[in-house]
Amino acid sequence: MAKYNIEEINFQLSHPLMKRIVELKEKGFADAKDFADAPVDYDDAIENYRRLLEITDDVATNIIEPNAESVDQEGPHLVDGRMVYASKTFDNLDATRKAGLWGVSMPRRYGGLNLPNTVFSMLSEIISSADAGFQNIWSLQSCIDTLYEFGNEEQRQKYIPRICAGETMSMDLTEPDAGSDLQRVMLKATQDADGTWRLNGVKRFITNGDSDIHLVLARSEEGTKDGRGLSMFIYDKRDGGVNVRHIEHKLGIHGSPTCELTYKNAKAELCGSTRLGLIKYVMALMNGARLGIAAQSVGVEQEAYNEALAYARERAQFGEKIIHFPAVYDMLSRMKAKLDAGRSLLYQTARYVDVYKALEDIARDRTLTPEERQEMKKYQRLADAFTPLAKGMNSEYANQNAYDAISVHGGSGFIMEYKSQRLYRDARIFSIYEGTTQLQVVAAIRYVTNGTYLGIIRDMLQQEVAPELASLRDRVARLVDLYEQAINHVKEAGDNEMHDFLARRLYEMTADIIMSLLILDDATRGAELFAKSAAVYVRHAEAEVVAHHSYVMAFKADDLAAFRMTPDNE
Repeated sequence: MAKYNIEEINFQLSHPLMKRIVELKEKGFADAKDFADAPVDYDDAIENYRRLLEITDDVATNIIEPNAESVDQEGPHLVDGRMVYASKTFDNLDATRKAGLWGVSMPRRYGGLNLPNTVFSMLSEIISSADAGFQNIWSLQSCIDTLYEFGNEEQRQKYIPRICAGETMSMDLTEPDAGSDLQRVMLKATQDADGTWRLNGVKRFITNGDSDIHLVLARSEEGTKDGRGLSMFIYDKRDGGVNVRHIEHKLGIHGSPTCELTYKNAKAELCGSTRLGLIKYVMALMNGARLGIAAQSVGVEQEAYNEALAYARERAQFGEKIIHFPAVYDMLSRMKAKLDAGRSLLYQTARYVDVYKALEDIARDRTLTPEERQEMKKYQRLADAFTPLAKGMNSEYANQNAYDAISVHGGSGFIMEYKSQRLYRDARIFSIYEGTTQLQVVAAIRYVTNGTYLGIIRDMLQQEVAPELASLRDRVARLVDLYEQAINHVKEAGDNEMHDFLARRLYEMTADIIMSLLILDDATRGAELFAKSAAVYVRHAEAEVVAHHSYVMAFKADDLAAFRMTPDNE
């Protein structure tokens, strides 16, 4: 029996946009003549995806999840400057390699499976439900997308087959003095007389930091201090020169090693062009990583709900199972609604990414038609707008669902023998790494104030919904009017500090409304799966949007004085 709600994940494969995604990704199903596992048509491709989901579910259910507690307790070790995984992590790696779950996004000519981001996200969600720490190690294979996009063909031939065979990756960005502010990266890249690049310096908080292949952000332009002096490099562990100085002792995701690295004259290859490391390549890398964290978050949202539901069904108090108590089923229904709405947002974002990325890939082989160029621009704009919503909101929902799972368990949830505490510890990092929720707000707010989201929402309101959902859609339409009022109030105030202070509330209003419309669309196409969540989520969004509207409309720039930290209230 599938554990990780494959039916609800599979439902996302039925979205109308999937036909266009498969058509673009498979390039007319040309691979079918050269590769036995390549699909011959759309239906064959979808069937392949479904089989892969079943395989992943089997590995997650029977290997990764049973190993999770042992991995959490043991964690990785530092031995003579090398990181050694927890023993059961090696079992997980072996199982996923044997199942062919590596290099999944890469073209078949390099040994990959040529999967769309949407399906990669589905696999990622399933693995995260089993063990979010292992999902970190496994999902970092997506770094190879950046090498594929910006590296040369020699580098593709050299490195991509290795990832497809199951070698691991990391992205080495952060440093002790450069966390979110990557413009301050100072790891030094210099060239020998023969043109060989060498890296020297320290990287910190590097997930899976002793991986086989690293993408490294380093300062190649001497005398620079901003992002324009940074380039992207490929470091191969086989060449030596990088040691692990320290493995962080973390609150959660214990199986995922977080390393401090020392680079000492480490040989590296330039990826792409100099000076574009941060302003182009890291932005692409980070957008992919943020989608990965959104999938990771949905996986933990699901498992937190699973644990809470199972406990509520079994636990009796006052002569009755607690699942029948309004206070408990209120919590459970909200957990499920956030999960379903968050999942809808995740896969809508992934589909937008798939269309524009597939067109970008096609453009490497031929000139796009004017219609294709327009399509690519449209979906890139949508992907850029939706990614910070998907990452920010799902990472927050994972934290909320994990918190509520403990609440449903009561005192037992605080006991280490129950899984809820591990989910709670694991989830806390999701809203921090790969850009905090505050940074997702910064990425999204321009789309709020320039009317991009409002236009998207107006278009979504025109979509047909099932007759029984019309009243809910009308309630969402009324929220849109409040949303527009709040945006105009902030813009008309003309105060930058007030704009930044209220940005988080506008961001959450945006996401609440978009997720309401997405779950209504899902419920229209799959009432038996999502009708209840649609009813619960719209009510949740209503409470949130009305509260934020009230707060924003009553706020003036002068009110900021009460919030600023001064010597009197620091």
